[in-house]
Amino acid sequence: QVQLVESGGGLVQPGGSLRLSCAASGSDFRIESVGWYRQTPGKQRELVATILSAGTTTYPDSVKGRFTISRDNAKNTVSLQMNNLKPEDTAVYCCNAMGVIGSPFASRRFDAWGQGTQVTVSS
Repeated sequence: QVQLVESGGGLVQPGGSLRLSCAASGSDFRIESVGWYRQTPGKQRELVATILSAGTTTYPDSVKGRFTISRDNAKNTVSLQMNNLKPEDTAVYCCNAMGVIGSPFASRRFDAWGQGTQVTVSS
C-alpha cells in the first residue's frame, strides 16, 4: 500500500503564492508518475501538473508559467509551487501517484490518491 498525504493549502490573496507538498509512504514501491489535480464542486476535475520518472513536466494553459511541479526522490515528496494565484485557482488540490509496488517477482501496479488540501484564493 502506498499512502499520499498533501499539505500546504490555505487561504491566500490574489497574486500570492503557496507551496503544496505530497509525501508518499510505504514499502517496496517505485513511483512512475505524479500528478496534481484540482476539484471544485460542480466542475470537472482538472489536471494541473504532472512529472514523470525522467523529470518531464507538463502543465495546462490555465496554470502554465505560474505553477511548477518538482520532486525530491530521497524524501519521496513532490511539490507544487503556485505563484500569482487567481480566484479561479480556488479548489481542493489532490496528488496522484502511479507506479509499481512489491518485490520483483510479486509486483503490481498502484494508483494512489491523497486526501486533498484546500486552496482558497480570495481578497
